[in-house]
Parts: sequence; C-alpha cells; structure tokens
Amino acid sequence: MASRIGFQMFGTFRAAQQAPWAAQLPRAPAFRRFFSAQMEQPRLRLGSTAPNFKALTTKGEIDFHEFIGDKWTILFSHPADFTPVCTTELGAFARLQNEFDARGVKMIGLSANELGSHGQWIKDINEVGSTQVQFPIIADADRKIAFLYDMIDQDNIGQEAIAFTIRSVFIIDPSKKIRLTMMYPASTGRNSAEVLRVIDSLQTADKRGIATPIDWQVGDDVIVPPTVSTPDAQKKFGEVREVKPYLRYTKI
Repeated sequence: MASRIGFQMFGTFRAAQQAPWAAQLPRAPAFRRFFSAQMEQPRLRLGSTAPNFKALTTKGEIDFHEFIGDKWTILFSHPADFTPVCTTELGAFARLQNEFDARGVKMIGLSANELGSHGQWIKDINEVGSTQVQFPIIADADRKIAFLYDMIDQDNIGQEAIAFTIRSVFIIDPSKKIRLTMMYPASTGRNSAEVLRVIDSLQTADKRGIATPIDWQVGDDVIVPPTVSTPDAQKKFGEVREVKPYLRYTKI
C-alpha cells in the first residue's frame, strides 16, 4: 500500500527515494534492486523509443543507439551461457546472418553472464550449429539491461537470487522505435524463421503502405488497409480483390 501511495504522490524514482516510507522497505539487496529497477522501468510500448544503454559485448563496448545507427536491429535475450536451448537459438540466428544482412538488419544478442564466458560459449555455438557467430553478444551479468527492457521472469522477482532472464525479442527500426516484441519462457526456443518473416512484413508495410494477413510470406497477396478506399487502392496497386468491404487483397 505504501509503495502505491508513493507512486501516486511522487511519480519519479528520485522523489520516491526521499519518501518517508522508502526507508521502511526490506533491506534485502535483491528486493531493493528490483524495487529500484521497477521505479525506473520505461514503458516499452510499440512505437516507443528503445531505451539506450552502454554495455560490454563480444565485439567491444557499445552505445546501443550508436550501434543501431540507421539500420533495423534485432535485440534478443538469453537466460545464460552454456545452456542447451540458447545454444541452438544462437546457432540458428547465426546461420541466417546473410538473410538479415540482405534486409539491412543488425542482430545483437544478450546473455546474463560475464563477458569472459561468452567467448568460450561462442566456440560451442559454432561447433554445434556448424556456423560462425558474427553478431555481438552483450554481457549482462548484473541484469541491468534485462531490467531496463523488462526481460525478467515474474516467478523470480522477490527472491534472494538475482532474477531469471527470459527469451525476449525486440525489433527496432532505424528511428530507434520498437516495432515488435516477442517473449518466450526459458523452456521454449524461438522460431528464427518467424523473426525473419516479421522483418519482411514490417519493411514491406512501411515501404508499400499495406498490411499482411495471417501466415504471410514474401510474394503472397497483401491486404489493403481500411484507411485506403478501393478506387485509391486500384490506382496505387492495380487489381484489388474484395472479399468483404473491409477485407481487400492485392498484389505488390
């Protein structure tokens, strides 16, 4: 109750730190670390600016916004080095490096370990996946970036041990806006082909002013947005196939 009142009264982390009830919070380091992170937690809505950060990676220190530059970027997190599901995932993304490059997309991974173990783990990934990992992997042993991007399993919050990092995917456009998020539990490996598919959908929608239907793949018919009239769509795209007044398909 006190924390709820504090949020309403002060609204910011600094003000909350000065609140009388703040001194009464449990002294356990894990709890206070979580509380502080939650007070600072940005709202990661679609269309919001991806929070910036500095971090050590397997390719050197980065400023995330500088890393993005003017490219589409995929940030994806992993619970830990030398874990089985994560090893298969990174190998799969590494094998698709040329596909992402062709679309002007950068990839950057994150694993909740110190930088020192990343290098040895990459050797395993390359061996198991028959590939060569080229993208950087962020070291996030203290979970600062995991908390910043809310890549945390609720079941671990409040425990003495540091919270578990889940499998999150953020697709960020060249203007640093978050365009898509996916979150998976630690037990479920991601679908790398689906990540590539949604990149195609987002880039096509931005370029051509269309929407894509269920299970869409490059070359399939696309949907005319409701904001575009049928005559205007015919002028822009040519043939328009009307299933319902609100569901119209065309080719691009």
